[in-house]
Amino acid sequence: MEKLLYSLWREPRTDADSFREVLVEQLCRELAQLADIHGVRVSVVDGEVQSADARRMVSQAPAPDALLSLWVDSTCASATWESMIDQCVARRASYLVAEAEPLPSQKKHPAAPGDRVYGMCQVVFFRKPAELDRTSWLALWQDSHTGVALATQSTFGYRQNVVVRALGEDTPEWDAIVEENFPPQAMTCDHVFFASGGDDALLEQHMNSLMASCAHFIDFEHIDVLPMSEYLIKPLSRH
Repeated sequence: MEKLLYSLWREPRTDADSFREVLVEQLCRELAQLADIHGVRVSVVDGEVQSADARRMVSQAPAPDALLSLWVDSTCASATWESMIDQCVARRASYLVAEAEPLPSQKKHPAAPGDRVYGMCQVVFFRKPAELDRTSWLALWQDSHTGVALATQSTFGYRQNVVVRALGEDTPEWDAIVEENFPPQAMTCDHVFFASGGDDALLEQHMNSLMASCAHFIDFEHIDVLPMSEYLIKPLSRH
């Protein structure tokens, strides 16, 4: 099985909440009916996460308005569902990824299929530093940083997607795409975001530890951080 990630852009005349309704209520429900698609998740920038705009960072404008996750038998059949996607978006970019899920969000805050997942999903696109080879980069990120990230933030869901290859032309260059679930208070409160419990000294410690760790494996000139609302439309069977 393969995981595909699609960055999606809305038409300028379509507002954020209307785009969410098209994706959640129309496109994703139709995709979930296809036999070749075994899991569907979508995260979208909408009014529910507007208060988190201060956490937004964009290095490659325009940033996407949504991220669609599909688990499929093979990308060879993509023409079937990509024609459906194209009817609902202004633009798309697609990536074949290898997913790791150190912290499954459904364990702490389960959501029924189609419901909005608790809190916000922070979607991060980034490149590795040019001086790092891929093996060293993955070791710094997945073997070293993962524990730091979980210890210094209030995340209840954490998915690491390593880009295996970009699919199609004119696709923004990224090495990784991360999906992190946070409680709703983390949209506006640093103490909640960094799991400091209101302790200013601990907040500074957590922020410094996290940023120092990130600096080892992220090229900060090429990073997009996008707060989104997440909907798990068709959970992937773990059996």
